[in-house]
Amino acid sequence: MAQQQFLEKVLTARVYDVARETSLDYMNRISSRNGNKIWLKREDLQPVFSFKIRGAFNKIYLMLKANPGLSGVITASAGNHAQGVALSAKKLGLKAIIVMPVTTPDIKVSAVKSHGAKAILYGENFDAAKKYALDMSAQEGLAFIHPFDDVDVMAGQATIAHEIIRQHPDHIDAIFVPVGGGGLAAGIAGFLKAVRPEIKIITVEPEDSACFYESRKTGRRVTLKEVGTFADGVAVKQVGKHTFAMLKNLADDAITVTTDQICAAIKDTFEDTRAICEPAGALSLAGLKKYADMHGLNGQTLIAINCGANMNFDRLRHVAERAEIGEDREALLAVQIPERPGSFKEFCQLIGKRSITEFNYRYSDHNQARVFAGIQLTKGNDEKNQVIEQLQAHGYSVVDMTQNEVAKLHTRYMVGGHPGGGVNNELLYRFQFPEKPAALLNFLMKMGKKWNISLFHYRNHGSNFGRILMGFQVEKSDYKAFNVFLKSLNIPYWNETENDAYQLFLK
Repeated sequence: MAQQQFLEKVLTARVYDVARETSLDYMNRISSRNGNKIWLKREDLQPVFSFKIRGAFNKIYLMLKANPGLSGVITASAGNHAQGVALSAKKLGLKAIIVMPVTTPDIKVSAVKSHGAKAILYGENFDAAKKYALDMSAQEGLAFIHPFDDVDVMAGQATIAHEIIRQHPDHIDAIFVPVGGGGLAAGIAGFLKAVRPEIKIITVEPEDSACFYESRKTGRRVTLKEVGTFADGVAVKQVGKHTFAMLKNLADDAITVTTDQICAAIKDTFEDTRAICEPAGALSLAGLKKYADMHGLNGQTLIAINCGANMNFDRLRHVAERAEIGEDREALLAVQIPERPGSFKEFCQLIGKRSITEFNYRYSDHNQARVFAGIQLTKGNDEKNQVIEQLQAHGYSVVDMTQNEVAKLHTRYMVGGHPGGGVNNELLYRFQFPEKPAALLNFLMKMGKKWNISLFHYRNHGSNFGRILMGFQVEKSDYKAFNVFLKSLNIPYWNETENDAYQLFLK
């Protein structure tokens, strides 16, 4: 679509019948720490706590205008788009059906129903739900509302950019925009490059769900084999066809961030605004911080978009645990110390006045002990490296566990010494499975009785997916059959047998 045509679509977009103009808030604390003037666009303040209401209403309104006899709409979504379609249809007096994966949390299903829509739970993932919705759309004559790959949806989302330049008419250096399917980013880029081309558009994605980042590198749309689920609002395997066509030419740069960095940005947002955003909502601020640090930005005007606040309360526990690491304010270290009286005291004396946030230990043998320690930092990675060098200089063997997923998700909760007498032929695997009623039982039923389970750890993280660490006793002659079994589970899994966290504390 020509730039002028898209600009006209944005300027005539119908969104304010149900959406509201949200504030652009200055972030004092993070601006002071970061050395830049940082602003936050508060789309978490929409009626459905997400920007998705803009594109959904604009699309449905235009469809109804073109076809007054429209009987209803249907979509597939596990989150914010579902609520946007439901509320928009209610406002326009239309029937709405939302097909949601069976893994969708109750809080989101209830929200959809509260807006008068019918929620159908079908399939284990978005792709299955989408196929069902498309089939139902054809059978019942319902209009399918795509969550992102639609020009009218993109134009609705782009009204955010129009608000930003009215609210901040002075110079803006860059706007950081989260990307899932790309509807928000493409809309914002399409509008701004037509009216304020000097403003840089930087896209932000999680490292484990970077479909646009990878597509931008190759110049064509890439389909990811798997996507991370922490920032479920942007957990998309492939960027949209129309959104990619626009973004690949208009985005100035792209960046990815870790789960820990997202958690740190959730904390930053809370400290500045007292708002709690969902992981996808904190994505652009996490990218802003990383980008400013990478490029040494100082004194610039940077804008992040809090795109949503549909966060399950019980996920906050996981966020709090990871935020300090994401802010480089905590180091996780595996340290080998002598097994003798006074060794703990000597270790703590080397740590000095730094706070120890965690200390896990269990007797293993007469000579050496291994401790799993969390140490609070005030000067980031430089201080962490200083601590490690200081410990090593005094003869301690140290392994940095700060970026080790097995250590952060599992080992820190189960340090208890090595198994007495040893466990032969043990393989360690990490699994991720849909979190729903009886999911853990069903998972265990699939395990069967062929291989002995020698280690097991599961902890609910308050998300859509459960995470399990398991040890199996498997003879080498049985490896082929075991691998066939793993593939038959149809869930993501990782071989962690060589992971340091396992080798040092659990094997």
